[in-house]
Amino acid sequence: MIRIAIFGSFYRGYYVLDELIHGPYSDRFEIVGVATDDLSQKFVNADRRVWQYDHKPEEETMVERSAHRNGLAVYKGRVKDDAFYELFSSSWRPDMCVACTFGQRIDKRLFDYPRLGFYNLHPCIEGEWPSKYAGPNPFAELIADGQDHTQVALHRVDAGFDTGELIGMSPRIAIPPAATVIDMHKLTSPAVAQYAIGELAAIGQVAALRELAARASAAA
Repeated sequence: MIRIAIFGSFYRGYYVLDELIHGPYSDRFEIVGVATDDLSQKFVNADRRVWQYDHKPEEETMVERSAHRNGLAVYKGRVKDDAFYELFSSSWRPDMCVACTFGQRIDKRLFDYPRLGFYNLHPCIEGEWPSKYAGPNPFAELIADGQDHTQVALHRVDAGFDTGELIGMSPRIAIPPAATVIDMHKLTSPAVAQYAIGELAAIGQVAALRELAARASAAA
């Protein structure tokens, strides 16, 4: 099984977690840890992200509560912290990580650790990559530009800001007239979670086949 850690909050984090627990690829993953936003902390940059808009208090803790219901470890502190790195590297020991609406930058020692990669989900549209919609509030920019649809990129995390290697793009999702940023998080998250976990499962399967081939070659 692939040991996976989730760094996420709000609807995208919630649906990615739910897909890992209940989706068709659930038997391929072991969730070893969940890091989520704590809005009482300045380091999550809430005023520049989705949390600046009107939302329900329950939406702030939906990932945490889902994780606890399923007996999963939850972390809400700084991730650029020696104590967290010790937890991450000695207890969680992920093969793969996915970020999905998470308010902290991931530093090099974290994104270099998982042998199968550290990935992020970021709204944008097809075309050039890195996207012009890189940054903390892409849905607001897509709506302001009058775009009638969005996709969500699955990309590797690197030292830049939404600039890592592009792995793939979700199917097209329409932006309805008068849709808000909150609406778009709700509308896109279920489909994007299904897409992303399918892609991550495929990455794990390819890696497993390569490992088997390497062992067979070494034994020959």
